[in-house]
Amino acid sequence: MLSCSTKTQETNTEAIAANNEATVTSSERIKLITLNPGHFHAALVQKSMYDNVDPVVHVYAPAGDDVQEHLKKIEAYNTRPEAPTQWKEEVYTGDDYLQKMLADKAGNVVVIAGNNQKKTEYIKTSVDAGLHVLADKPMAIDTESFGLLKEAFASAEKNNVLLYDIMTERYEITTMLQREFSMLPEVFGTLQKGTPADPAITKESVHHFFKYVSGMPLKRPAWFFDVTQEGEGIVDVTTHLVDLVQWECFPEQAIDYEQDIILTGARRWATNLSPAQFNQATGLAAYPAYLSKDIGKDSSLAVYSNGEINYQVKGIHVKVSVIWNYKAPEGAGDTHFSLMRGTKANLVIRQGQEQGYKPQLSIEPAKGTDLDAFEKTLRANMATVQQKYPGVEISKSGNGWVVTAPEKYHDGHEAHFGQVTEKFLLYLAEGKMPDWEVPNMIAKYYTTTKALEMAKQKGNPTSRR
Repeated sequence: MLSCSTKTQETNTEAIAANNEATVTSSERIKLITLNPGHFHAALVQKSMYDNVDPVVHVYAPAGDDVQEHLKKIEAYNTRPEAPTQWKEEVYTGDDYLQKMLADKAGNVVVIAGNNQKKTEYIKTSVDAGLHVLADKPMAIDTESFGLLKEAFASAEKNNVLLYDIMTERYEITTMLQREFSMLPEVFGTLQKGTPADPAITKESVHHFFKYVSGMPLKRPAWFFDVTQEGEGIVDVTTHLVDLVQWECFPEQAIDYEQDIILTGARRWATNLSPAQFNQATGLAAYPAYLSKDIGKDSSLAVYSNGEINYQVKGIHVKVSVIWNYKAPEGAGDTHFSLMRGTKANLVIRQGQEQGYKPQLSIEPAKGTDLDAFEKTLRANMATVQQKYPGVEISKSGNGWVVTAPEKYHDGHEAHFGQVTEKFLLYLAEGKMPDWEVPNMIAKYYTTTKALEMAKQKGNPTSRR
């Protein structure tokens, strides 16, 4: 059920809590606030119900398509035939939506996923008010907002609230297994240092402007194509890649961005969309005025959605890159490539046509390795992996081994939002996050925003596609 009003809504949340099977009292329950939802990730947080989360969610946003598209997705979850959700959206739409949210304080966790131009300000304002924040990436899109984000983390610590970003890629099974095998020294060895030309870690991600979400064509807001509002690709999707570098290669280690991160190069380039492609992605017949700065003579729209960062973390050379195309080939979707080079073996995730566009992890021994001896060692170490991930197997393929996981682990990108939310709820119950999470979030956003600054400097090469 969705309820919309420009006036304060009165809801009997205590009665709702009493009818819920959760073992906690109503005063301890999590009550969500959704602030200006403009990205479908805000809705995906609510694709599932959670035991200790009140089904009443208060939404504060300006009137318009963004909030209406969000509500349509929630309504679709509530009315789906299989495992429908029971969310009740109490919606305030007014120009003073932010002030109204702060005055009402109708919940204790703010979910923020939308236009990134004001996101960091929303985050800082929310934690200043003593509210926990679960924010979609990116939490900062330039060096100015990075500075504000650091202030937000300091404020969150002072006010004893948690600030966490939604890193869904940590829950993709091939990524989790790549991390797991990298922690087996008899199989992987140690992480190589690499060079700028031949980095030890490479992560590449390909995304698409036109796609399907929850079985329906995704309608993109026009501002998504304005890098001053969405952020350039080098500070957007690369957030996931930089996070995975830290999470996989330096597990549970705090990273000090001032001491451990050295940027050595960065570049950016545009994807050009035709008016027809823009229309299909947004439903709009014409470009809004704020995009005029990016329109070429042929009426195509140049979106600086692509970027590459070359840097070092604790002396290890890394390259991450992101590319946005308009639409994926038939049968394909967003794709991921990831290489970790060890002294004994490389761990490689591929997701191309040969893999049926599904991510596949391979273990590829170093040249000159005795393959029979390596296989014996690998199979002896499988028990460690299988204890954590039952059913995972390996099979010989050429001079390497392919890792396969049971279908139950392949739950899809959309399901990962629920898994991130569950982790955040666990942190809320414990009253804290792991000690490494906050410094590593700060290091991550320093890396992306500093790379953008470097890529835009005069004389630094850029290219167009």
